[in-house]
Amino acid sequence: MSAGSAILAAARSPVAALLRLHRGAPAAAPLRVPGLRAGTGFRCMAMAAAADSRAPAPADPLPKGADSFFRTVVSNMEKVYLNRNPTAKTILELVRSYDGDHICYDHLAFRTFGVNGYGINSLAEFFIDFGYLPREELRFPAKKLRAIWFSPPTNDGYTGTGVYGPLPRIFISELLVDELTAQSQEIIHKYIRTCGKGNKHAALASISGELTWGKPIYSDFQVLSRESEYAAWTLVNGYALNHATIATHRLESDIRSINKFNKFVEDNGFKLNSEGGILKVSPDGLLQQSSTVADSSLFTFADGIIESIPRSYIEFAERLPLPQFKDLRDEEVKEQHRRDGFEVGNADKIFESTSKDQLTRRSA
Repeated sequence: MSAGSAILAAARSPVAALLRLHRGAPAAAPLRVPGLRAGTGFRCMAMAAAADSRAPAPADPLPKGADSFFRTVVSNMEKVYLNRNPTAKTILELVRSYDGDHICYDHLAFRTFGVNGYGINSLAEFFIDFGYLPREELRFPAKKLRAIWFSPPTNDGYTGTGVYGPLPRIFISELLVDELTAQSQEIIHKYIRTCGKGNKHAALASISGELTWGKPIYSDFQVLSRESEYAAWTLVNGYALNHATIATHRLESDIRSINKFNKFVEDNGFKLNSEGGILKVSPDGLLQQSSTVADSSLFTFADGIIESIPRSYIEFAERLPLPQFKDLRDEEVKEQHRRDGFEVGNADKIFESTSKDQLTRRSA
């Protein structure tokens, strides 16, 4: 079976459909990732594992050298993120001082332009090369976005926390550029044309914090902001890490409850994204999320204008046990017993963490 066929088989399997239902989501159509190249080595083995009809199990663990290299790359993505976003850095420090060194990331998220090879696939190939598997597509019609989340390879042998703890899920979204107005499309295409083959090096761009296209002019940023704040954010931030997410249920003190965690964050002077309420809850009640409002920083545009732009934010997620595991004692509950995946309604509101409305509220 080819690697591509393996992915499709995994998405069609009855067990995969059942797991989607357990998450409270309807059974989705087969997951297709057009243009994602096939590979060899442990990546092919990972895809073959996903195609096993008995269960959409995680891929085999990465070889030691690959695991070390991968975590180093992700650590450098995190460094750029923390250097630009003092809120995230401070909250991580506060949590460590209160709870100890128990922070684990639930997922990392990235934004992309879905045009000319600069969309989801441009970053996904890096993660798939290191054992990640595409699991489910989410659509956000009002925002003209689509996203795919990826599950990590088996990584029970970790010895640290943060990026050196259990490998996080990866959430990559893309703007459906061809659904924008002609003016916005032309602006995005204008910058993409300056990239050469920058989309082939999305991970490198993320760890360096550099744009793969030319620095934009302020008027182009303004035009995109009026139609799609996601587009404007991506124009000036590129492949930079959009947010990291603390898995609150993996903490060990009282703030492992997300409601207590939210109060802890607010008591320390930080504003949380209020879109749809502070706490975003999935229909099944098992996925509960919140996030800060994004940081801002001054940016020098290509025409010399210096203005404030939105940067990134930090998210918090609590995944509760699935109904069939509700009788397990707390110490018996593992990650595989908890609600997996993502929820469109939650994610749609989390996207607003970089919106003008939330940023204005933060500065009030």
